[in-house]
Amino acid sequence: MYRTHTCGELRASHAGQTVTLSGWVNRRRDHGGVAFFDLRDRSGIVQITINPDLPKETLDLVEDVRFEWVLQIEGLVQKRPTGNENPNMATGEIEIIAKNITILNPAKTLPFMVSSDADLPDENMRLKYRYLDLRRERLTNNMVLRHKVIKFMRDYLDKQGFIEIETPIMFKATPEGARDYLVPSRLFPGQFYALPQSPQQLKQLLMVAGMDKYFQIARCFRDEDLRGDRQPEFTQLDLEMSYVHRDDVLKLVEDLYTEMIPTVAPHKTLLSKPWRKISYREAIETYGTDKPDLRFGMELVDVSDIFAKSEFKVFQSALENGGVIKCILAPKSADMSRKEIDALTEVAKTFGAKGMPTLAITSEGVKGSASKFVSADELESLKAKVNAKEGDLILFASDARAIANKVLGGLRVWFRDKLNLADENLMAFAW
Repeated sequence: MYRTHTCGELRASHAGQTVTLSGWVNRRRDHGGVAFFDLRDRSGIVQITINPDLPKETLDLVEDVRFEWVLQIEGLVQKRPTGNENPNMATGEIEIIAKNITILNPAKTLPFMVSSDADLPDENMRLKYRYLDLRRERLTNNMVLRHKVIKFMRDYLDKQGFIEIETPIMFKATPEGARDYLVPSRLFPGQFYALPQSPQQLKQLLMVAGMDKYFQIARCFRDEDLRGDRQPEFTQLDLEMSYVHRDDVLKLVEDLYTEMIPTVAPHKTLLSKPWRKISYREAIETYGTDKPDLRFGMELVDVSDIFAKSEFKVFQSALENGGVIKCILAPKSADMSRKEIDALTEVAKTFGAKGMPTLAITSEGVKGSASKFVSADELESLKAKVNAKEGDLILFASDARAIANKVLGGLRVWFRDKLNLADENLMAFAW
Protein backbone atom coordinates (compact mmCIF):
# COMPACT_ATOMS: atom_id res chain seq x y z
CA MET A 1 0.00 0.00 0.00
CA TYR A 2 1.49 3.30 -1.08
CA ARG A 3 -0.55 5.38 1.36
CA THR A 4 -3.21 5.20 4.03
CA HIS A 5 -3.99 8.93 3.95
CA THR A 6 -3.40 11.95 1.75
CA CYS A 7 -1.06 14.67 2.96
CA GLY A 8 -3.67 17.38 3.31
CA GLU A 9 -6.30 15.45 5.25
CA LEU A 10 -4.38 14.90 8.49
CA ARG A 11 -5.46 16.89 11.56
CA ALA A 12 -4.92 16.94 15.32
CA SER A 13 -7.63 14.29 15.62
CA HIS A 14 -5.24 11.84 13.90
CA ALA A 15 -2.57 12.25 16.60
CA GLY A 16 -1.23 8.91 17.79
CA GLN A 17 -2.00 7.10 14.53
CA THR A 18 0.64 5.50 12.34
CA VAL A 19 0.12 6.55 8.72
CA THR A 20 1.72 5.98 5.34
CA LEU A 21 1.99 8.90 2.94
CA SER A 22 3.33 9.34 -0.57
CA GLY A 23 4.12 12.62 -2.27
CA TRP A 24 6.65 15.16 -3.51
CA VAL A 25 9.20 17.01 -1.37
CA ASN A 26 7.97 20.59 -1.46
CA ARG A 27 10.61 22.03 0.88
CA ARG A 28 13.54 20.77 2.90
CA ARG A 29 15.26 22.40 5.85
CA ASP A 30 17.71 21.25 8.53
CA HIS A 31 17.78 22.57 12.07
CA GLY A 32 19.85 21.38 15.02
CA GLY A 33 20.51 17.93 13.57
CA VAL A 34 16.84 17.41 12.67
CA ALA A 35 15.68 17.41 9.04
CA PHE A 36 12.23 18.63 8.06
CA PHE A 37 10.44 17.89 4.80
CA ASP A 38 7.20 19.43 3.59
CA LEU A 39 5.56 16.54 1.73
CA ARG A 40 2.97 17.53 -0.89
CA ASP A 41 0.24 15.84 -2.87
CA ARG A 42 -2.88 17.28 -4.50
CA SER A 43 -4.72 17.49 -1.18
CA GLY A 44 -2.13 19.67 0.54
CA ILE A 45 1.14 19.72 2.48
CA VAL A 46 2.24 18.13 5.76
CA GLN A 47 5.49 18.44 7.69
CA ILE A 48 7.70 15.35 8.02
CA THR A 49 10.22 15.33 10.88
CA ILE A 50 13.38 13.22 10.49
CA ASN A 51 14.94 12.68 13.92
CA PRO A 52 18.65 11.77 14.17
CA ASP A 53 17.87 8.53 16.06
CA LEU A 54 16.81 6.76 12.84
CA PRO A 55 19.11 4.03 11.45
CA LYS A 56 22.26 5.33 9.76
CA GLU A 57 21.25 3.93 6.35
CA THR A 58 17.99 5.86 6.56
CA LEU A 59 19.75 9.08 7.53
CA ASP A 60 22.25 8.59 4.68
CA LEU A 61 19.29 8.15 2.33
CA VAL A 62 17.66 11.32 3.61
CA GLU A 63 20.85 13.32 3.10
CA ASP A 64 20.47 13.08 -0.68
CA VAL A 65 16.79 14.05 -0.84
CA ARG A 66 16.03 17.30 -2.68
CA PHE A 67 13.05 19.20 -4.09
CA GLU A 68 10.41 17.18 -5.97
CA TRP A 69 11.79 13.78 -5.03
CA VAL A 70 8.91 11.35 -4.61
CA LEU A 71 8.91 9.70 -1.19
CA GLN A 72 6.87 7.21 0.75
CA ILE A 73 6.82 7.98 4.46
CA GLU A 74 5.61 5.78 7.27
CA GLY A 75 5.37 7.63 10.55
CA LEU A 76 3.49 8.67 13.66
CA VAL A 77 1.11 11.62 13.63
CA GLN A 78 2.02 13.90 16.51
CA LYS A 79 0.81 17.31 17.65
CA ARG A 80 3.43 19.98 17.23
CA PRO A 81 4.93 21.49 20.39
CA THR A 82 3.01 24.51 21.69
CA GLY A 83 4.16 27.60 19.84
CA ASN A 84 5.38 25.66 16.81
CA GLU A 85 1.99 25.40 15.11
CA ASN A 86 1.71 26.86 11.62
CA PRO A 87 -1.62 28.67 11.16
CA ASN A 88 -0.92 29.09 7.43
CA MET A 89 -1.16 25.33 6.83
CA ALA A 90 -4.34 23.25 7.11
CA THR A 91 -2.14 20.56 8.69
CA GLY A 92 -0.25 23.10 10.79
CA GLU A 93 -1.20 21.59 14.15
CA ILE A 94 0.56 18.29 13.50
CA GLU A 95 3.73 16.74 12.12
CA ILE A 96 4.68 13.23 11.05
CA ILE A 97 7.56 11.65 12.96
CA ALA A 98 9.12 9.48 10.28
CA LYS A 99 9.89 5.81 11.02
CA ASN A 100 10.53 4.46 7.51
CA ILE A 101 11.41 6.32 4.32
CA THR A 102 11.33 4.92 0.82
CA ILE A 103 12.51 6.84 -2.25
CA LEU A 104 9.97 6.12 -4.96
CA ASN A 105 11.61 8.37 -7.53
CA PRO A 106 14.53 10.82 -7.37
CA ALA A 107 14.34 14.06 -9.36
CA LYS A 108 16.91 15.75 -11.53
CA THR A 109 17.83 19.38 -10.96
CA LEU A 110 14.69 21.40 -11.63
CA PRO A 111 14.49 24.00 -14.43
CA PHE A 112 12.43 26.14 -12.04
CA MET A 113 10.94 25.88 -8.55
CA VAL A 114 7.36 24.69 -8.27
CA SER A 115 6.95 25.38 -4.55
CA SER A 116 6.52 29.13 -5.15
CA ASP A 117 5.20 31.53 -7.79
CA ALA A 118 8.26 33.73 -7.28
CA ASP A 119 10.92 33.93 -10.01
CA LEU A 120 8.95 31.89 -12.52
CA PRO A 121 10.43 31.57 -16.01
CA ASP A 122 8.59 32.71 -19.12
CA GLU A 123 5.56 30.90 -20.46
CA ASN A 124 7.51 28.94 -23.07
CA MET A 125 9.71 27.34 -20.43
CA ARG A 126 6.69 26.52 -18.24
CA LEU A 127 4.88 24.94 -21.20
CA LYS A 128 7.94 22.87 -22.06
CA TYR A 129 7.83 21.45 -18.53
CA ARG A 130 4.07 21.55 -18.21
CA TYR A 131 3.99 18.54 -15.88
CA LEU A 132 6.11 20.55 -13.43
CA ASP A 133 4.17 23.77 -13.88
CA LEU A 134 0.91 21.99 -13.06
CA ARG A 135 2.35 20.95 -9.69
CA ARG A 136 2.28 24.58 -8.54
CA GLU A 137 -0.36 25.20 -5.90
CA ARG A 138 -2.17 27.90 -7.83
CA LEU A 139 -2.60 25.78 -10.95
CA THR A 140 -3.58 22.71 -8.92
CA ASN A 141 -6.21 24.80 -7.15
CA ASN A 142 -7.48 26.03 -10.52
CA MET A 143 -7.96 22.44 -11.69
CA VAL A 144 -9.79 21.51 -8.48
CA LEU A 145 -12.01 24.61 -8.71
CA ARG A 146 -12.85 23.85 -12.33
CA HIS A 147 -13.90 20.32 -11.34
CA LYS A 148 -16.11 21.65 -8.54
CA VAL A 149 -17.73 24.23 -10.83
CA ILE A 150 -18.55 21.66 -13.52
CA LYS A 151 -19.84 19.15 -10.96
CA PHE A 152 -22.11 21.80 -9.43
CA MET A 153 -23.42 22.76 -12.87
CA ARG A 154 -24.25 19.16 -13.71
CA ASP A 155 -26.00 18.53 -10.40
CA TYR A 156 -27.92 21.82 -10.48
CA LEU A 157 -29.12 21.47 -14.07
CA ASP A 158 -30.12 17.86 -13.46
CA LYS A 159 -32.40 19.07 -10.65
CA GLN A 160 -33.87 21.66 -13.04
CA GLY A 161 -34.91 18.95 -15.49
CA PHE A 162 -32.04 19.24 -17.97
CA ILE A 163 -30.37 16.26 -19.62
CA GLU A 164 -26.72 16.24 -20.68
CA ILE A 165 -26.22 15.28 -24.33
CA GLU A 166 -22.92 15.14 -26.19
CA THR A 167 -23.09 16.54 -29.71
CA PRO A 168 -20.66 15.55 -32.50
CA ILE A 169 -17.18 17.04 -32.58
CA MET A 170 -16.78 16.49 -36.34
CA PHE A 171 -19.51 18.39 -38.16
CA LYS A 172 -20.11 20.38 -41.33
CA ALA A 173 -18.64 23.83 -41.84
CA THR A 174 -21.09 26.60 -40.97
CA PRO A 175 -20.47 30.36 -41.18
CA GLU A 176 -19.89 31.79 -37.70
CA GLY A 177 -17.74 34.45 -36.12
CA ALA A 178 -14.34 32.83 -36.83
CA ARG A 179 -12.71 30.40 -39.25
CA ASP A 180 -13.28 26.68 -38.83
CA TYR A 181 -10.63 24.09 -38.10
CA LEU A 182 -10.90 21.54 -40.90
CA VAL A 183 -10.26 17.78 -40.72
CA PRO A 184 -9.73 15.96 -44.06
CA SER A 185 -11.85 12.88 -44.66
CA ARG A 186 -9.97 9.70 -45.63
CA LEU A 187 -13.12 8.06 -47.00
CA PHE A 188 -14.15 11.07 -49.09
CA PRO A 189 -10.99 12.59 -50.60
CA GLY A 190 -11.21 16.33 -51.11
CA GLN A 191 -13.91 16.74 -48.45
CA PHE A 192 -13.52 17.93 -44.91
CA TYR A 193 -15.15 17.86 -41.52
CA ALA A 194 -15.19 21.05 -39.44
CA LEU A 195 -14.65 21.21 -35.70
CA PRO A 196 -17.61 23.10 -34.18
CA GLN A 197 -17.24 26.71 -33.11
CA SER A 198 -20.30 26.04 -30.95
CA PRO A 199 -23.06 23.38 -30.89
CA GLN A 200 -25.61 25.96 -32.07
CA GLN A 201 -27.28 24.03 -34.89
CA LEU A 202 -27.03 20.73 -33.06
CA LYS A 203 -28.77 21.96 -29.92
CA GLN A 204 -31.52 23.54 -32.00
CA LEU A 205 -31.99 20.17 -33.65
CA LEU A 206 -32.36 18.65 -30.16
CA MET A 207 -35.09 21.13 -29.29
CA VAL A 208 -36.99 20.29 -32.48
CA ALA A 209 -36.57 16.62 -31.55
CA GLY A 210 -38.37 17.28 -28.24
CA MET A 211 -35.44 17.06 -25.78
CA ASP A 212 -36.97 20.09 -23.99
CA LYS A 213 -33.97 21.05 -21.81
CA TYR A 214 -30.44 20.22 -22.90
CA PHE A 215 -26.96 21.07 -21.66
CA GLN A 216 -23.39 19.97 -22.14
CA ILE A 217 -19.92 21.03 -21.09
CA ALA A 218 -19.05 21.74 -24.72
CA ARG A 219 -15.60 21.86 -26.29
CA CYS A 220 -15.48 24.55 -28.99
CA PHE A 221 -12.85 25.33 -31.63
CA ARG A 222 -12.21 28.66 -33.35
CA ASP A 223 -9.35 29.44 -35.71
CA GLU A 224 -8.70 33.06 -34.82
CA ASP A 225 -5.88 35.28 -33.63
CA LEU A 226 -4.83 34.73 -30.02
CA ARG A 227 -5.70 37.36 -27.41
CA GLY A 228 -6.09 37.35 -23.66
CA ASP A 229 -9.74 36.30 -24.03
CA ARG A 230 -9.35 34.16 -27.15
CA GLN A 231 -8.21 30.55 -27.32
CA PRO A 232 -8.18 28.16 -30.30
CA GLU A 233 -10.10 25.64 -28.19
CA PHE A 234 -12.13 26.29 -25.06
CA THR A 235 -14.90 24.81 -22.94
CA GLN A 236 -18.26 26.44 -22.24
CA LEU A 237 -21.49 25.57 -20.51
CA ASP A 238 -23.91 25.22 -23.41
CA LEU A 239 -27.65 24.92 -22.86
CA GLU A 240 -30.94 25.24 -24.68
CA MET A 241 -34.55 25.30 -23.45
CA SER A 242 -37.94 24.93 -25.11
CA TYR A 243 -41.03 27.05 -24.36
CA VAL A 244 -39.23 29.85 -22.54
CA HIS A 245 -38.82 33.61 -22.76
CA ARG A 246 -35.58 35.55 -22.44
CA ASP A 247 -36.12 36.28 -18.75
CA ASP A 248 -36.54 32.56 -18.02
CA VAL A 249 -33.03 31.92 -19.36
CA LEU A 250 -31.59 34.88 -17.46
CA LYS A 251 -33.16 33.68 -14.21
CA LEU A 252 -31.87 30.13 -14.66
CA VAL A 253 -28.28 31.25 -15.22
CA GLU A 254 -28.43 33.86 -12.45
CA ASP A 255 -29.79 31.33 -9.93
CA LEU A 256 -27.16 28.79 -11.01
CA TYR A 257 -24.24 31.10 -10.29
CA THR A 258 -25.82 32.63 -7.20
CA GLU A 259 -26.16 29.19 -5.63
CA MET A 260 -22.80 27.98 -6.92
CA ILE A 261 -20.61 30.64 -5.28
CA PRO A 262 -21.27 29.71 -1.62
CA THR A 263 -20.61 26.06 -2.50
CA VAL A 264 -17.45 26.18 -4.61
CA ALA A 265 -16.01 29.52 -3.40
CA PRO A 266 -17.41 30.27 0.06
CA HIS A 267 -14.82 33.01 0.64
CA LYS A 268 -16.37 35.07 -2.16
CA THR A 269 -19.52 37.19 -1.95
CA LEU A 270 -21.97 38.57 -4.52
CA LEU A 271 -22.18 42.33 -4.96
CA SER A 272 -25.89 42.25 -5.69
CA LYS A 273 -28.83 39.91 -6.12
CA PRO A 274 -30.64 40.16 -8.48
CA TRP A 275 -27.85 40.99 -10.87
CA ARG A 276 -27.62 44.45 -12.28
CA LYS A 277 -28.81 44.89 -15.88
CA ILE A 278 -26.76 47.28 -18.03
CA SER A 279 -27.35 48.27 -21.62
CA TYR A 280 -24.43 48.12 -24.02
CA ARG A 281 -24.52 51.90 -24.39
CA GLU A 282 -24.47 52.46 -20.62
CA ALA A 283 -21.54 50.07 -20.19
CA ILE A 284 -19.48 51.82 -22.87
CA GLU A 285 -20.35 55.34 -21.74
CA THR A 286 -19.88 54.69 -18.02
CA TYR A 287 -17.04 52.15 -17.95
CA GLY A 288 -15.45 52.32 -21.41
CA THR A 289 -15.96 48.62 -22.10
CA ASP A 290 -18.72 46.06 -22.64
CA LYS A 291 -17.10 43.92 -19.89
CA PRO A 292 -17.17 46.39 -16.99
CA ASP A 293 -15.63 45.64 -13.61
CA LEU A 294 -18.37 46.77 -11.21
CA ARG A 295 -16.39 46.09 -8.04
CA PHE A 296 -15.15 49.68 -7.82
CA GLY A 297 -16.17 53.17 -8.92
CA MET A 298 -14.14 55.55 -11.12
CA GLU A 299 -16.97 55.84 -13.64
CA LEU A 300 -16.41 57.88 -16.78
CA VAL A 301 -18.05 61.33 -16.57
CA ASP A 302 -19.02 63.46 -19.57
CA VAL A 303 -18.00 67.07 -18.80
CA SER A 304 -18.50 68.49 -22.29
CA ASP A 305 -21.15 70.86 -20.97
CA ILE A 306 -18.77 72.35 -18.39
CA PHE A 307 -16.11 73.09 -21.01
CA ALA A 308 -18.45 74.07 -23.87
CA LYS A 309 -16.93 77.57 -23.91
CA SER A 310 -13.45 76.58 -22.79
CA GLU A 311 -10.47 78.51 -24.15
CA PHE A 312 -8.32 75.36 -23.90
CA LYS A 313 -7.56 74.56 -27.54
CA VAL A 314 -7.40 70.80 -26.92
CA PHE A 315 -10.96 70.86 -25.57
CA GLN A 316 -12.14 73.34 -28.22
CA SER A 317 -10.85 71.20 -31.06
CA ALA A 318 -12.52 68.04 -29.77
CA LEU A 319 -15.93 69.71 -29.43
CA GLU A 320 -15.70 71.49 -32.78
CA ASN A 321 -15.07 68.14 -34.46
CA GLY A 322 -18.11 66.51 -32.85
CA GLY A 323 -16.19 64.86 -30.05
CA VAL A 324 -16.61 64.86 -26.28
CA ILE A 325 -14.69 65.78 -23.16
CA LYS A 326 -14.81 63.04 -20.54
CA CYS A 327 -12.84 62.34 -17.40
CA ILE A 328 -12.23 59.92 -14.58
CA LEU A 329 -11.24 60.70 -11.02
CA ALA A 330 -8.35 58.71 -9.53
CA PRO A 331 -8.65 58.87 -5.73
CA LYS A 332 -5.61 59.91 -3.66
CA SER A 333 -3.40 60.12 -6.74
CA ALA A 334 -2.67 63.85 -6.88
CA ASP A 335 0.87 63.17 -5.68
CA MET A 336 1.84 61.28 -8.83
CA SER A 337 5.13 62.64 -10.13
CA ARG A 338 5.63 64.19 -13.55
CA LYS A 339 7.56 61.09 -14.57
CA GLU A 340 4.65 58.87 -13.50
CA ILE A 341 2.15 61.07 -15.36
CA ASP A 342 4.31 60.91 -18.50
CA ALA A 343 4.44 57.11 -18.25
CA LEU A 344 0.67 57.01 -17.76
CA THR A 345 0.23 59.22 -20.82
CA GLU A 346 2.08 56.60 -22.84
CA VAL A 347 -0.37 54.01 -21.50
CA ALA A 348 -3.25 56.24 -22.62
CA LYS A 349 -1.73 56.48 -26.10
CA THR A 350 -1.88 52.69 -26.45
CA PHE A 351 -5.67 53.06 -26.26
CA GLY A 352 -5.73 55.79 -28.93
CA ALA A 353 -5.19 59.00 -26.96
CA LYS A 354 -3.18 61.87 -28.50
CA GLY A 355 -2.38 63.18 -25.02
CA MET A 356 -3.81 63.25 -21.51
CA PRO A 357 -4.60 66.55 -19.74
CA THR A 358 -4.69 66.26 -15.94
CA LEU A 359 -5.77 68.25 -12.89
CA ALA A 360 -4.39 67.44 -9.44
CA ILE A 361 -6.38 68.77 -6.48
CA THR A 362 -3.76 69.57 -3.81
CA SER A 363 -3.56 71.53 -0.58
CA GLU A 364 -1.55 74.13 -2.48
CA GLY A 365 -4.17 74.53 -5.19
CA VAL A 366 -4.76 72.94 -8.57
CA LYS A 367 -1.82 71.55 -10.52
CA GLY A 368 -1.42 69.57 -13.69
CA SER A 369 -1.09 70.13 -17.42
CA ALA A 370 -4.65 71.52 -17.75
CA SER A 371 -4.59 73.74 -14.65
CA LYS A 372 -3.64 76.99 -16.44
CA PHE A 373 -6.45 76.53 -18.99
CA VAL A 374 -9.36 75.94 -16.58
CA SER A 375 -11.26 78.91 -15.18
CA ALA A 376 -12.36 79.16 -11.56
CA ASP A 377 -16.02 78.62 -12.52
CA GLU A 378 -15.17 75.60 -14.67
CA LEU A 379 -13.08 74.15 -11.86
CA GLU A 380 -15.83 74.49 -9.27
CA SER A 381 -18.42 72.95 -11.61
CA LEU A 382 -16.02 70.11 -12.42
CA LYS A 383 -15.23 69.38 -8.76
CA ALA A 384 -18.91 69.30 -7.93
CA LYS A 385 -19.78 66.99 -10.85
CA VAL A 386 -17.06 64.40 -10.16
CA ASN A 387 -17.06 64.89 -6.37
CA ALA A 388 -13.35 65.73 -6.34
CA LYS A 389 -11.57 66.19 -3.04
CA GLU A 390 -8.12 67.26 -1.99
CA GLY A 391 -5.63 64.58 -3.00
CA ASP A 392 -7.57 63.41 -6.08
CA LEU A 393 -6.35 63.39 -9.67
CA ILE A 394 -8.63 64.09 -12.64
CA LEU A 395 -7.65 62.70 -16.04
CA PHE A 396 -9.26 63.89 -19.28
CA ALA A 397 -9.85 62.41 -22.72
CA SER A 398 -11.05 64.85 -25.38
CA ASP A 399 -11.63 63.10 -28.68
CA ALA A 400 -14.26 61.23 -30.67
CA ARG A 401 -16.66 59.57 -28.25
CA ALA A 402 -15.50 56.02 -29.03
CA ILE A 403 -11.83 56.90 -28.50
CA ALA A 404 -12.46 58.88 -25.30
CA ASN A 405 -14.42 55.97 -23.84
CA LYS A 406 -11.74 53.45 -24.79
CA VAL A 407 -8.91 55.57 -23.35
CA LEU A 408 -10.59 56.25 -20.03
CA GLY A 409 -11.85 52.67 -19.78
CA GLY A 410 -8.28 51.45 -20.13
CA LEU A 411 -6.97 53.95 -17.58
CA ARG A 412 -9.75 52.96 -15.17
CA VAL A 413 -8.51 49.36 -15.19
CA TRP A 414 -4.89 50.56 -14.86
CA PHE A 415 -5.76 52.49 -11.68
CA ARG A 416 -7.77 49.54 -10.37
CA ASP A 417 -4.67 47.41 -10.44
CA LYS A 418 -2.29 50.12 -9.20
CA LEU A 419 -4.46 51.22 -6.27
CA ASN A 420 -6.01 47.79 -5.49
CA LEU A 421 -9.47 49.30 -5.85
CA ALA A 422 -11.31 46.02 -6.51
CA ASP A 423 -11.97 43.42 -3.81
CA GLU A 424 -10.79 40.10 -5.27
CA ASN A 425 -13.32 38.24 -3.13
CA LEU A 426 -16.26 40.22 -4.51
CA MET A 427 -18.23 38.85 -7.47
CA ALA A 428 -20.03 41.52 -9.49
CA PHE A 429 -22.06 39.91 -12.26
CA ALA A 430 -24.26 41.86 -14.64
CA TRP A 431 -26.45 41.31 -17.67
